[in-house]
Amino acid sequence: MKSRGVLHPALSRALSETGHGDRIALGDAGLPIPVTTPRIDLAFAPGQPALLPVLDAVLTEFRVEAYVIAEESEREAAWLLEALARRLPDAEVIRVTHEALKAATLDVRAVVRTGEFRPYANVLLQSGVDFSTQV
Repeated sequence: MKSRGVLHPALSRALSETGHGDRIALGDAGLPIPVTTPRIDLAFAPGQPALLPVLDAVLTEFRVEAYVIAEESEREAAWLLEALARRLPDAEVIRVTHEALKAATLDVRAVVRTGEFRPYANVLLQSGVDFSTQV
């Protein structure tokens, strides 16, 4: 039995199968998910789990070189932008429209649906490479 890191089997699998440049989406409860995109649904009640605890768990196992946020988040979800900047100070920030972010979920490894109810609480995390563990 796995005793640390991401315990959810589908989420753990998606993270381990992601290669350099691939993306994983973390979405709020209302983010539309394309039928063809794998869905990892963690939501079990309004606000549960919130997006930030899911992000923190993912970051224990996932190196992020860039992240994609909606321009609309600048005014509607400043809390998310601040949290991402604190957690990922070296990652490139890519800003797109909310419609473009939703369209980009067609090309992610998976969309992780949280119970977050605050609007525009969505981010696409792009996988990087950790060269510090090289032998």
